[in-house]
Amino acid sequence: MMQEHFNRQAQACDRLGSPFTARLCRLLPQLLEAASRTGQRVNLWPGDPREDALALRLCGALHRLVLSGKDDDLAAAYPPHQVSDETVRKALSAALARHDGWICEALDSPPQTNEIGRSAMLLPGFLHVGQETGMPLAIREIGASAGLNLLFDRFSYRYGEACWGDEASPVKMEPEVRGKVPPLGGFLDIASREGSDIAPVAISDPEQRLKLKSFIWPDQPARLQRLDAALSLADETPFRLHKADAADFVGSQLVRRSDSEVFVLFHSIMWQYTPASTRARIETMLDEAGNTPASAPVAWLRMEPIATADPFATLRLTLWPQAETRDLARCDYHGRWIEWL
Repeated sequence: MMQEHFNRQAQACDRLGSPFTARLCRLLPQLLEAASRTGQRVNLWPGDPREDALALRLCGALHRLVLSGKDDDLAAAYPPHQVSDETVRKALSAALARHDGWICEALDSPPQTNEIGRSAMLLPGFLHVGQETGMPLAIREIGASAGLNLLFDRFSYRYGEACWGDEASPVKMEPEVRGKVPPLGGFLDIASREGSDIAPVAISDPEQRLKLKSFIWPDQPARLQRLDAALSLADETPFRLHKADAADFVGSQLVRRSDSEVFVLFHSIMWQYTPASTRARIETMLDEAGNTPASAPVAWLRMEPIATADPFATLRLTLWPQAETRDLARCDYHGRWIEWL
């Protein structure tokens, strides 16, 4: 079962453009010593390794050793260095032995990537809401990680020949456009920005920033650079991040919403990891709030796979009071391409 989990993760990493992480996932199960603390914990993992993203927890722990400068020999086997499988194997084996206790404890941390590229998928949806309502948006994100996608309007975007945003922004998005260019016109005014996560990343803490970077795959430097740039903007732009259950957060925010603003709940690649009871509570609360007479519109924007086996996410928007749901685009999970529908 564990070997199958690592193999499946390797296949996913190949599809998502990280052959190095795929290589790690194929090598690591062979190197986990049964007598080591890390080996015992991985092989006797009490939960579902896929749902808990166990392979990525282990890969993130190893990347953290590299980024922190704690293991130069391991770093020499990581990108941008081009080395053989045998060299990577030896470096991994030595690192697992040297840092066994630390790696074992590092497995407590689930992956937190706060993928900034998803903002390029979400932006056309926000513009759609602004254009249809003509009102300021109170944006609220669940599964927000460090909250960096709450800053989406501070980034610069290019979709083919079409541009949006501040060209001087340090965060530059240029996703591949498949088919039509997403419409980028219309009204957009962000009234407030708040998010929640069950384990929010406090970017004021250098260790938390390091952990956030460690879950980005080491052979994808553009993602690492984007994250650094977004972190610099976060130091300038106020937003609030809450440690809370997603449904509790949505409920508390709906109670406080203003009639002069559109309440916009959004999320990306987190819904499938949320308990069914939590999902049902959120849907019920949104529907009740959206159907409240004489209240401001409510919008629900999400970038999620409709089915867990889908090789792409779907950008889907529900807007109340009409309660109309539209599929706006198909998207790459990491924001590499968008297909406007």
